[in-house]
Amino acid sequence: ISQMEQSLVLFFAFDPRKIQWEDQSSKKLSHLLLFGLRPHIMTTQTNAQHIVETHSGLIAGRSKHGTLLFSGIPYAAPPIGPKRFKAAVEIASWSGIRDATQFGPAAPQIPSGGMTDSAPVNWSEDCLTLNVMTPSTEGAPRPVLVWIHGGAYRSGQGAIPWYNGVNFATHGDIVVVTINYRLGALGFTDLSQFGPGFETSGVNGLLDQIKALEWVQTNIHQFGGDPGRVTIAGESAGGFSVTSLVGSPRASGLFHRAIPQSGAGHHTLTADEGRRVAELLMAHSECGSVDALMNCSVETLLAAQDKASAQYHKEGHSPGVQAFYPVEGNEVIPTTLLGAIASGVGKDIPMLIGTNKDEASLFIWETMSAETVIRQCEQYGDAALYESYRLIYPEMSVTEIAIQLSTDFSFKIPAVRLAELREANGSETFLYQFDWESRAPHLKSTHALEIPFMFNVLDAPGVAAFVGRGDLPYDLADEMHRVWTHFIQGDSPGWSSYSASDRIAMHFDTESALVSADHAAAIALWEGIR
Repeated sequence: ISQMEQSLVLFFAFDPRKIQWEDQSSKKLSHLLLFGLRPHIMTTQTNAQHIVETHSGLIAGRSKHGTLLFSGIPYAAPPIGPKRFKAAVEIASWSGIRDATQFGPAAPQIPSGGMTDSAPVNWSEDCLTLNVMTPSTEGAPRPVLVWIHGGAYRSGQGAIPWYNGVNFATHGDIVVVTINYRLGALGFTDLSQFGPGFETSGVNGLLDQIKALEWVQTNIHQFGGDPGRVTIAGESAGGFSVTSLVGSPRASGLFHRAIPQSGAGHHTLTADEGRRVAELLMAHSECGSVDALMNCSVETLLAAQDKASAQYHKEGHSPGVQAFYPVEGNEVIPTTLLGAIASGVGKDIPMLIGTNKDEASLFIWETMSAETVIRQCEQYGDAALYESYRLIYPEMSVTEIAIQLSTDFSFKIPAVRLAELREANGSETFLYQFDWESRAPHLKSTHALEIPFMFNVLDAPGVAAFVGRGDLPYDLADEMHRVWTHFIQGDSPGWSSYSASDRIAMHFDTESALVSADHAAAIALWEGIR
């Protein structure tokens, strides 16, 4: 599979070994720190306990950095045994006080290497937990941010240090919720063709997110949050999830604002594609029946998932879409996202949406030939795109054009199309682009680079290795954090809603600026294609 064919490859598959560091100590640092996925890293040792009553029972959290942190709270029953591949259901109540001082296990996932050097040390099918950070459980109800992690629907968890909401809590008086949800085969395999009871199995990961949002509606007031002011946000697959939820009738009323970052939601499987993925999983797991698949080990499922994904790509399906993505044609995603948005679904949800200038630099490392890029453009729908981009960007190398094409196809054009459809419905949509370039070789304004800026956690583990050597741009992080905070609080981000007549977008850099008619020539090339 070529680098271009994997433009949406696993979010955490970035390998810092490909960066030509000047010395081995820096290279070692990148492996130790970059996105260190350790569930304990956001905890602190303290003897102080804080008790909150949820609808399922009492939980005990702890103080951290002037906030209260409640970790590993179950929001649904464990999806194990007969509940595997089924929609999440309500968790049973418990007696006594449940400890909420340690993060729950991540969803089962294949070790991705690269950013993490290994998968989280603690994963389990019993993974449906969330974490709440709040300034206080008392006082006037506060706005709520629910963050949905990325990872190509195959990896990640809510306890990553880049998702530390301490600054939103302390500076913005915001309650921050991060969640885990089922990933890969366990979260997104459409088994409906094999028997009744699996109608939602192709979107169970999204249903997990909806279940978490229902939990927020029921319980967040106990943590000082306002259930009437909930913003959902996420990056990459988390961003795709956000836009999918905006377009889903099942999620209606559960949130009030949305921030999809680098994920406009075009990335779903058709019903036929979903069935093919399920067939491949069944074949590679060597399970002759759904009953066998229900009872095989998680390790067997993960191995089969890996093989099924590879074969699915070789078969040449829709470009930019991978196996084990959410499947259309069910109660969660009845139709395509664009179809739902065009019909007015989610039109009353204000949205802050954007991309990074060089998203695909994280995925394309090899020197590309013109022939390879032209073949990829044929898959996009027009081989002439390559020559057109050469004329628009004469200063770019072939590889840089490949990165720009992949960035536009997978991220920028979908965001623009979504904004255009929402404008037609009178929706508020605020467009941004992150332009600041990492000083680490090759990366530039790469995928995920904006996360530590909007969370304002440039000192978090791994960030320095990702942004490169030199003084960290704290002023830019402060600026972006303020914009996100204002939006979550219910205010305008500071610029006008998107209009096709001027296409105004905020470009974040050391000197941020509003840009109109941005990328106009390239956007025009995708009419009728994307």
